[in-house]
Amino acid sequence: MSTAHKNVVSIPALMNEIFKPDWFGGAEVLNAKGPAVNIREDDTSFVLELVAPGRKKEDFKIEIDNDLLTVSFESKEEASDEKEVNKVKYTRKEYSFSSFKRAFTLPDSVNKDAINANYENGILSFNLPKKEEALPKPKRLIELA
Repeated sequence: MSTAHKNVVSIPALMNEIFKPDWFGGAEVLNAKGPAVNIREDDTSFVLELVAPGRKKEDFKIEIDNDLLTVSFESKEEASDEKEVNKVKYTRKEYSFSSFKRAFTLPDSVNKDAINANYENGILSFNLPKKEEALPKPKRLIELA
């Protein structure tokens, strides 16, 4: 194999890098450095948590379209040489949070009409309750006839 072919990346590998697999077939899009996510499951629900400090709950855009839960944020703050923010005068202010978008494909077991979200202490959390038919059934004793 020639040296020219050693560094060639296949299209499927490139697509996997751009759309990294996420929870239940979802994908992280736009910003590869988006917020970290924790997902846990118990008998009655899934809980999805995104680390997003320094935001306001009004800053988030949350949508459910069919089985896709999408969370996005876009900061429009620009760099400047002199700026006053919250009564603090900056001589130079360069850093700000950029935009992110995370998409999660929800499993069929989630009751999409009962999903709720909360933003507290820099954590955006979702409670994704399971449908009644997906809940664990109690043991039952079967008597012999």
